Amino acid sequence: MAAHIGRRLRKGAATTAVAAAAVAALSASQAPGVTVDDQGRQSAGDATSAPDAAADDSATGNSPYYTDLPPLNSPAPSPSAGSGEAGDRSAAEAGIPATVLDAYKKAEAALRGTGCNLPWQLLAAIGKVESGQARGGRVDADGTTVSPILGPQLDGNGFALIRDTDNGAYDGNRMYDQAVGPMQFIPSTWSWAGRDGNGDGRKDPNNIYDAALAAGHYLCRYDWDLSQPGDLRKAILSYNNSTDYLNTVLSWLEYYRKGTHEIPDGTGALPDDRSDARPGVTPSAPGTTPPARPGTRPGKPSGSRPSPSPTAP
Repeated sequence: MAAHIGRRLRKGAATTAVAAAAVAALSASQAPGVTVDDQGRQSAGDATSAPDAAADDSATGNSPYYTDLPPLNSPAPSPSAGSGEAGDRSAAEAGIPATVLDAYKKAEAALRGTGCNLPWQLLAAIGKVESGQARGGRVDADGTTVSPILGPQLDGNGFALIRDTDNGAYDGNRMYDQAVGPMQFIPSTWSWAGRDGNGDGRKDPNNIYDAALAAGHYLCRYDWDLSQPGDLRKAILSYNNSTDYLNTVLSWLEYYRKGTHEIPDGTGALPDDRSDARPGVTPSAPGTTPPARPGTRPGKPSGSRPSPSPTAP
C-alpha cells in the first residue's frame, strides 16, 4: 500500500510539472473553468475536477479519462521508417494510427475557413486522453472501432448521474448513459452534435471520422477562436469540466505540435492510468440490451452490435 501511494504521489508531482510546462508553452495562465451566461454561452469561471451538476452539458458527461502524460523528450518532427530504438517511448507516443490521423486531419479541413482555427493536434490530444486514439487505432477500413468503447455507466457512483436518454441505442444501457466511441460522447450530446464524417449517410459515435468531425464542431460551436489561449481553454473545459483534464489535454496538444508520424492501425501505444483509478470507484454493469439502432444498415456489424459490454476507454 505504501509503495502504491508513493507511486501515485510521484506521478502526481510529474503531472503537475509537465502540465505546467505545457500550459506555459501555450501562453496559458491559471486555467479558468466554464460557466454559462444569460445568453447560454459558456465563459470563464472556476473549474472543478469533480463531475457534478450539468455534467450532461459537456461532451463526455465529465466521464473518466486517461491521465498518462507525454514523454519529457520531444518527438522528432519527421522520423524515418524504423527510426528510434526499440522501446523508445517518445517515438512510440508520437505515432498516431493512420486512419485515426486521417480522420483528425479531415475534420480540421472541414472546419477550415470558419474562423475557429481548429488544429487537428487538438483532436489528437483529446482522442489520446479519451480513448488512447481508439485503443491504438483498432478500427476497420471505414474507421469504425472493432469493438465498442464505452465509459462506465454514469449512475452517480463516483461519477455524474445521467439517466438514460437514448433507450440504450448507442451505449446498450437503458438505465444510465455511458460515454461512447473514440471521442467519448454521451448519447444526449451525440443526439445533436453527431456528424457524418465519412459520407456513408450515418452518424455513428463509434466511427472515428464521424466522432472527430463531431468533436471539431463541438469545440467550435460558440465561434471560439482556438488560436487564442483563452478560447482554447474554454473549449477544452466544455468537453470535460476539469482543470486536471484541461492540463492533460494541453500537454498532449503541445507534444503533438512538436511532431508526429503515421503508424499502422492497431499499433498505437496504449495508455495505462485513468482518472477513476481510485478507491471506491468501480465501473458498473450496463443496463438492458438495446433494440437495433434506427437506420442500421443490414449486414453492417458496426451499426448493429447487440448489447455491448462495458469497456473502459
